[in-house]
Amino acid sequence: MHRLLTALAAVLLGLAALPATALATNAGDGAGEAAAERGRPQVTAAQETVAAMQPGWNLGNSLDATGSDETSWGNPRITPELISNVAAQGFKSIRIPVTWGQHQGGAPNYAIEAAYLDRVEEVVNYALDEGLYVLINIHHDSWQWVHQMPTQHDTVLARYSAIWTQLAERFRDAPPELLFESVNEPQFEGSSGAAQEAELMDELNTTFHTIVRDSGGNNADRVLVLPTLHTSSEQALVDELAATIAALDDPNIAATVHYYGFWPFSVNIAGYTQFNEEVQADITSSFDRVYDSFVSQGIPVIVGEYGLLGFDTDINAIEHGEMLKFFEFFGSYAREKQLTTMWWDNGQHLDRTAFEWQDPSLYRQIQSSWTTDSATASSDQIFVRAGQEPEDATLTLNLNGNSLTSVANGSEELVRGEDYTVSGDQLTIAAATLGRLTEGQGQGVNAALTLQFDGGVPWDVNVITYDTPVLEDADGTASGLTIPAAFNGDQLATMEAVYADGTNAGPQDWTPYKEYAYTFSPDYEAGQITLKQEFFAETRANSTINLTFHFWSGETVAYTLTRSGSTVTGSAG
Repeated sequence: MHRLLTALAAVLLGLAALPATALATNAGDGAGEAAAERGRPQVTAAQETVAAMQPGWNLGNSLDATGSDETSWGNPRITPELISNVAAQGFKSIRIPVTWGQHQGGAPNYAIEAAYLDRVEEVVNYALDEGLYVLINIHHDSWQWVHQMPTQHDTVLARYSAIWTQLAERFRDAPPELLFESVNEPQFEGSSGAAQEAELMDELNTTFHTIVRDSGGNNADRVLVLPTLHTSSEQALVDELAATIAALDDPNIAATVHYYGFWPFSVNIAGYTQFNEEVQADITSSFDRVYDSFVSQGIPVIVGEYGLLGFDTDINAIEHGEMLKFFEFFGSYAREKQLTTMWWDNGQHLDRTAFEWQDPSLYRQIQSSWTTDSATASSDQIFVRAGQEPEDATLTLNLNGNSLTSVANGSEELVRGEDYTVSGDQLTIAAATLGRLTEGQGQGVNAALTLQFDGGVPWDVNVITYDTPVLEDADGTASGLTIPAAFNGDQLATMEAVYADGTNAGPQDWTPYKEYAYTFSPDYEAGQITLKQEFFAETRANSTINLTFHFWSGETVAYTLTRSGSTVTGSAG
């Protein structure tokens, strides 16, 4: 389905679309006043700033690391060259998460170490010098000590206030391209319930606002970013933040939420291996809520972090094509709803020394979504069984308003009408063509077809020769079991686990389909599947567990586990 950009947006050179209500432009030229007289809301500085920040990128797992310094979570020291390369990739803003607690003294002053504050300012200036908008915050302190506010209210509020008092003073004269975010993913422990948590969230945001505004200088009208509780887009939490913003009556405020996808899909659990309508609907409902509650009311929204939760355990937890479909739709719908997005990168995506993308096709897809819709297909894989004559293979195209212009295998352009045919949104690769592409080749990827369209980015399809995977018997313990596996060109999609009585086995026993990478993980180079300690930790000590491994070709392979105390044996068939 082609998603038309419904917003009437003015496009600034190098910037994201302005809000649909923002039909007036530069203050001082009378346009804003004229628009207001015509009944059109005037563009606020916050709206202009947030629009100009699109797209954004997160410098994750560096200054927010909870160790002794910015390298303690495995990333290299931040350099001007890194920030320059981020800007060169097309980003207009950078979010610099900062954790302060381990660099903060005790009561009553809660002084931040001078050297650490200097370093944060140095990195901020790297980004400002590159012409980037910058967003800094209080980050992992949220779960380290801010969450104790229900039971240690005065101590937490004093410590929180001290940080923002010092930051407001240090950055008082920084240019308006620097923004402050009150706290990252706020949460509370030991509260009396939702009502108290709403009060505490309001108190944090309001205290932050008062401290910064009262510090004067450029802080008097600097854009301030306020999160919902948990940075969630749930309607009740969105309503609570909307009430706080209304009470503050300050036009230079933006709201922020985070988005990591429909949870079962984002971690590959419960059989959600594909980007289906339910996964898509989670995006639209989330973005519709923040659009209706904030953007349509003149309050800009920053999606301060986005990605997929499965990336935290294994970048391959979600199949590559399904992942690309997620990010294409995410970017397109965010653009339609006029949301500024800031990609979470903890070092997984942009190599911070080589300055190259770990997955260029992912960056290509995300970059394209900033400005246009791209076509996708029902799959990025065509499987051909080894030793058998291929059959025609049909993919359903999601054209998104584009038209297919060519299909190529490397430098060879396939012939339309012979090698492939197109009927509406159905692309069929001829059996004879698949036979030619796979002839004489071994199992695995034999060809990579590139589907080129008249807009957006290409869609790549791997042609794969495969045979049914074969698993071998194995011995291990409840600390982990390694199953020798001949994948035979295929790839593992998910795993079911049930006891002999048919009830679900393992963690999250509301579903038989276990979480990829958390409970099981394939290693294609080593030829093995590992069942992890986390899986056995929540299985019966003396039991038989029937596993079914589901592969992307459609093949399934049965495997039986026999657990006796801490000893585990596995048998195929």
